[in-house]
Amino acid sequence: MTGFTYRNGVLCADSVSLSVLADQIGTPFYVYSETRLRENYAAFYEPLKDLNPLIAYAVKANPNLAVLRVLAACGAGADATGAGEIERAAEAGIDPRKIIFSGVGKTREEIAAALKLGVLQFNCESLPEIEALSAVAQSLNLVAPIALRVNPNIAARTHYKLATGEMGVKFGIDAVQLPDAMALIRRLPALAFKGFQVHVGTHLFDYGNFRDSYAKLAEMVRFWRGEGFSIERLDLGGGVGIPYDGQTQAPFAEYAAIVHETVGDLGCELAFEPGRRLVGDAGVLVSRVVYDKRGASKRFLILDAGMNDLIRPAMYEARHGILPVKESAAEAEAADVVGPICETSDLFGEAYLLPGVDQGDLVAIQQGGAYASAMSSNYNGRALVPEILVSEDTFRIVRRRISVREQMGWEEA
Repeated sequence: MTGFTYRNGVLCADSVSLSVLADQIGTPFYVYSETRLRENYAAFYEPLKDLNPLIAYAVKANPNLAVLRVLAACGAGADATGAGEIERAAEAGIDPRKIIFSGVGKTREEIAAALKLGVLQFNCESLPEIEALSAVAQSLNLVAPIALRVNPNIAARTHYKLATGEMGVKFGIDAVQLPDAMALIRRLPALAFKGFQVHVGTHLFDYGNFRDSYAKLAEMVRFWRGEGFSIERLDLGGGVGIPYDGQTQAPFAEYAAIVHETVGDLGCELAFEPGRRLVGDAGVLVSRVVYDKRGASKRFLILDAGMNDLIRPAMYEARHGILPVKESAAEAEAADVVGPICETSDLFGEAYLLPGVDQGDLVAIQQGGAYASAMSSNYNGRALVPEILVSEDTFRIVRRRISVREQMGWEEA
């Protein structure tokens, strides 16, 4: 994994030893590789650059300002799901004209703020939202640029909690309701219709899901142009997966070929909303083994990081790769890797083979750049862990540890 490699027997982020970071900062902590972030952006953009795409990074994957600034410097825009993410993107230097406002529950206050800021477009997900956008824009004497998120009723082959394109989910306007939505847009004032968006799910390995949804999108474009609508922009969403523990994935070039094949000839501006694909493998969670517990039937490595720090295994049954920070030629013995939280679901995974890892040793939980710190909490009265950004041979703390004492200061006595 570029960005995280062994040097002289110690796992490093770029050129910085994770052991040295652990000694200076304490565990657990997240560390991100700026090198890997830049490489990931280039790897996504290059196969599509002839289409002049907007790569609108999904801020929800990792909203740290330092991460946002790295991607902004690469040329990224932002896909934001709320006013807070818009504020973060703007603070990081992302031009509002490159910010897409997504999400099913935009409030009128959020809509007004985004209109005043001048975001690129609102991805509308319901008929009531279209009405609210029109009303707020008219009250401000502004025009709201909108795209409709269409639910194409495609069953994404991913974890059921990550599928967003079938009938019966909260996301998007069902395809059968599209005529009603388009009629509403014709009738209401202060709206500028720009095009369509689809997003059938996240962490997709089967690029066929994209082919199916983009082909349906192309049909919609041709039909509604025939109905007199000018369609200038298509938002193809995100969802391209990354390999986790032991997984493999088809080359990204195959995804890019599908884009060219299905929508490349429509003459539309194209936007993409990758999150995990840009940041997922650019981060790890470093943790120390508190106890090596040997039960009657199982061995447990109990870490000082828990499900409050990385909830994906508990929420999505995800299995992240785990590496020992110090290389070892010792014979590996299987162990379940767990955290200290008072929940049986505080389990990173079963039967990991981690040679040379014992009580007091460090491990790095891979693919920790996406939906990791972003979804962390202080459950069980725990500190919020720091985040570190490494750039070649230097590092800096980009979020300090938030202690329980400081958290208590946020509350009423």
